[in-house]
Amino acid sequence: MISIKLSGKKKMRNSLFVALLIFILLIIRVGYIQFVQGKELQELAYEQQTLDRNINPKRGTIYDSTGKYILAENSSVESISINPTNIPQEIKDKVAHALCDIFELDYEKISKKVHKRSSIESIVKKVDKSKADELRNWMDTNGITTGINIDGDSKRYYPYGSLASQVIGFCGSDNQGLDGIEAKYDSQLKGTNGKINRQTNASGISLGEENYVAATDGNNLILTIDMTIQSIVEKYLEEACIDNICTDGGSIVAMNPRNGDILAMANYPSYNLNTPYEPYSDELKATWTSLDAASKTAALQGIWRNKTISDTYEPGSVFKTVTASAALQEGLVTDIDQQGQFCCTGAIEVAGTRIKCWRYYRPHGSESLRLALMNSCNPVFIGLGQKIGVTKYYEYLRKFGLFSKTGIHLPGEANSIFVKEEKAGPVELATISFGQRFEITPIQLVTAVSSIANGGNLVQPRVVKQIVDSRTGEKKDIDVKVKSQSISKETSEKVLSMMESVVSEGTGKNAKVAGYRIGGKTGTSEDGVNTNKYVTSFLI
Repeated sequence: MISIKLSGKKKMRNSLFVALLIFILLIIRVGYIQFVQGKELQELAYEQQTLDRNINPKRGTIYDSTGKYILAENSSVESISINPTNIPQEIKDKVAHALCDIFELDYEKISKKVHKRSSIESIVKKVDKSKADELRNWMDTNGITTGINIDGDSKRYYPYGSLASQVIGFCGSDNQGLDGIEAKYDSQLKGTNGKINRQTNASGISLGEENYVAATDGNNLILTIDMTIQSIVEKYLEEACIDNICTDGGSIVAMNPRNGDILAMANYPSYNLNTPYEPYSDELKATWTSLDAASKTAALQGIWRNKTISDTYEPGSVFKTVTASAALQEGLVTDIDQQGQFCCTGAIEVAGTRIKCWRYYRPHGSESLRLALMNSCNPVFIGLGQKIGVTKYYEYLRKFGLFSKTGIHLPGEANSIFVKEEKAGPVELATISFGQRFEITPIQLVTAVSSIANGGNLVQPRVVKQIVDSRTGEKKDIDVKVKSQSISKETSEKVLSMMESVVSEGTGKNAKVAGYRIGGKTGTSEDGVNTNKYVTSFLI
């Protein structure tokens, strides 16, 4: 057994040492709080003593080209939030239960928010007024006047459902644009949030008046899309795809060649902009619940995709208009009606490869350039491509804007796929000359051929023609942009004359309309290798 006895002086010394050690530890702790945790604690204190509530702006309205038809607007809804520090402790559970019952929410998640020591927590956004009124009645019945906020809000609504769906796009839960024009022009449409700010003490008691900053509404857009034309285009596109069993759907673009205005842009199938996350077809609805998340996402993204700008394809014989334009511009043909200038024997030999005309067993025989375009005769345009040569032909592809994106102000535009000029041999040049073995987007083709109808002026396509300031009503025009001169006006007139003959007497007779002068060109190409599928197209 050991006994220890300390003298009075030793006790005093040890006590002073312990006191000094505690004092040093306190200083270290204060320093840590001040210099290490200071910023974080300051932010927490500000959060606890400040009640900030955002005021959502009204998202800009989207109109068609006439300004009469609203394609996208806001409908009134309400959002619910709480100030946990302003809800008395004894009724927090009661509030959590009420919120969950009215809005069908998860109790555990809501209870955590109600019991937080924070200034504000979001409960549910964009609920119908009838649901918000249920909460108002409950608050009145229970005498609750603080801690629960019901704020006016808005959600995006599309009056015409699926009209121009892949062009307009849709918004997310916070009204941010996620696709189409809604995404591309989000900065113009979304506006600027307002705010209500109120200072409180640590107990949540107000220290003064609220500071109110008004929201700035988003600007409105006037599109180039004509609602009437768009509706007609979509109706007949759907009929054509169903009647012809087009398993991969179809697309139509109607463009004003003078200014690049897209009057209509349609894809089939389409989807309802008000319910973009729901299955769009009966076939998909039948299997929807059995699909995993990745398959559902892929299916939805496929239908949201604007194929007119995002998908490439082999254009086929519609591209002969480009070859004819280059040949005329280079002076290889001067008289488009000179009979016997060309002769179709049913096929042509190119570097040891025999390329057939579509009418191989009944050759076209003696032809002029007009007749060759009317008959869509492959050998004639292969021969013209050979005379033009790779270097010069690629020069014209650049002039027609076919090596670059059009610049249309929509998300997801793809570019063309051509063999590189230095690798283009006789066979590659031959197939390009009649529209195969390369890929372009429909918008690239429409833009290129529109230059033929516009005296050779290549104009950048546009889908928005005006932005309207929400505060002043001032309209800002989106400029028409002429990108280049593809061919001369004289050449364009000759090509247009031949295209008119295609419709009046050639392969495009089905497009003939009594009393109207219409020019066009038919086209058919293979959809990939060994698929037994074809892409048919028509320029008009």
